[in-house]
Amino acid sequence: MDFLGSMGGNAAGFFGALIPFLIVLTIVVFVHEMGHFLVGRWCGVGVTAFSIGFGPELLGFTDRRGTRWKLSAIPLGGYVKFVGDANGASVPDPAAVARMDPHERAISFPTQPVAKRAAIVAAGPVANFILAIAVFSGAIYLNGRYETPARVEAVQPGSAAERAGFQPGDVIRSIDGEAIATFGEMQRVVSGAAGSSLAVTVDRGGEEKTLTAVPDRIEDRTPFGRHRFGRLGINGPRGDAAKLVHYGPYEALRLGTYETYFVVERTFDYLGKLVTGRESADQLSGPIGIARVSGEVARVGGVGGLIGLIALLSVSIGLLNLFPIPLLDGGHLLFYAFEVVRGKPLSERAQEIGFRIGLAFVLMLMLFAAWNDVLNLGASLSQRAS
Repeated sequence: MDFLGSMGGNAAGFFGALIPFLIVLTIVVFVHEMGHFLVGRWCGVGVTAFSIGFGPELLGFTDRRGTRWKLSAIPLGGYVKFVGDANGASVPDPAAVARMDPHERAISFPTQPVAKRAAIVAAGPVANFILAIAVFSGAIYLNGRYETPARVEAVQPGSAAERAGFQPGDVIRSIDGEAIATFGEMQRVVSGAAGSSLAVTVDRGGEEKTLTAVPDRIEDRTPFGRHRFGRLGINGPRGDAAKLVHYGPYEALRLGTYETYFVVERTFDYLGKLVTGRESADQLSGPIGIARVSGEVARVGGVGGLIGLIALLSVSIGLLNLFPIPLLDGGHLLFYAFEVVRGKPLSERAQEIGFRIGLAFVLMLMLFAAWNDVLNLGASLSQRAS
């Protein structure tokens, strides 16, 4: 295929990914904003607007409490605007609050006790985590999981496993003290430990042995972008050894909660390695990358794949919003923590400076992620052209 033909095919594929991308993002954003909205209403705070998207309103209606529900033109987020907010980022508007009558002031967001404001702000990310847990747990409860014993069938020559002394027939019991029950669990631990030393306890003919393994660092470019992971070089049992295991509601909830925790833990692990220079920032993705992933997941995994992507994206958005960056939910919580310590809110000037710094940081992060998306898209085009 020539380059122009490849580029045209990728363009068509990208635009075909827009619908699943918008569906996934809209659900995640709606749940996040609904968390803010519900807790705000429960706390007696007035809501002037609930928007999916930013910019000009495309369509909407006003409910009996005066809240404007709307769908806006730029579908890359959303906001809930409370009484007393200057904008959708919950930046306070002291001048507007000062002009309010006693009733309006009582239901305005800035005049609420700090505990209520913190609960309202934290409710968005919490709603995202609840959504992820519900999706993961529901999928496990309804579908069960295929599980394969953590048994070594073969060791690849020259691999990290061979250097560590693994032998066919070894059954992996734990890694760094964490119990391992299935081959998939072993793979998940190893994939995030490239270049790290792991203490692997195996059962070899009824005798426990502890092997020290350092997974090789593998880099691969997939339809979902650049991917780096650790690999031992072990072949597990054949596919017919996998068993479908069904779980009750409690166990499914426990496993769904663990799946959510696992995404959070791996995210922090990546960020820690990024800060210390052991990982590259080129794996960060923005809207273009998420759109490509959405399209690919819809093509390969169908509705079930998109539901799983909703859970992953929900965790990511919830976690990102908790970062202590002014303008994000975590930034507001940081300001409230200062307020509790000081006994009074930060000055308007300090908050304004903080919001400007936060806005600059968020914009730079979005531009950097978009640049990574463009580079990954260009690399994909080049590969297909060749």
